[in-house]
Amino acid sequence: MAPPLRPRVVMLPGLDGGVGMSGAFLQALRTHGLDAEALSLPVVGGQDYSTLCAWLQPQLPQLPWVLLGESFAGPLAVQIAAQAPRGLCGLVLSTTFARRPVPVPAASAVALAAAWPLPPLPVMARVLLGQWRSPQNVQSLRQALADVPNRVLRQRAASTLRVDVRALLPRIAVPTLCLQAQQDRLLWPPSVAELQALLPTARHMALQGPHLLLQARPEQAAEVVARWVNGLPPASRS
Repeated sequence: MAPPLRPRVVMLPGLDGGVGMSGAFLQALRTHGLDAEALSLPVVGGQDYSTLCAWLQPQLPQLPWVLLGESFAGPLAVQIAAQAPRGLCGLVLSTTFARRPVPVPAASAVALAAAWPLPPLPVMARVLLGQWRSPQNVQSLRQALADVPNRVLRQRAASTLRVDVRALLPRIAVPTLCLQAQQDRLLWPPSVAELQALLPTARHMALQGPHLLLQARPEQAAEVVARWVNGLPPASRS
């Protein structure tokens, strides 16, 4: 009989959709003995959740794996997990939401997609990184945003105002871990509370940190995720 496999962690990154800011977190997972990778999101084509979900499907692994959706990608991870793809044995949702994450009317998504002005970097750093911002992670944030056209960022931000995956949450059949950041300055508190209420059997953990929890506190977040992943039921080779 083949030995049990540790599941691979497959991460879907936040609004920028790139993997550059995730390196420290992924490396921290690897130091805990986990295979981990991040899948970047496309910068061409539709940026709505259904289109992105379809684009990601062929890239998903077949062997045992855990899906991690961060921030913008949380609803995307919910959509994928609700389809019960082959090999999926766990779901991690980090600083994310099931529907509109800020108190802005969904109808404003059209204007947001067309003309949303990107806030200045110092403002974004204060909101996303808080007291954990440093020259290194602020520069990483700058580079991550520079790598994505502003129109794509606007389209993704608009998609968050339209998304509503609450009805999919009961379909998730795998163990789920939800990470919240205690100093999150971006997510609307009722949105966080709603996710907690709609996933009553999930493990909910709040860590000290900002919205970009995995980037600002990679070792601490990775320790929690790795401990949870390593506690999942053993997966065997098919």
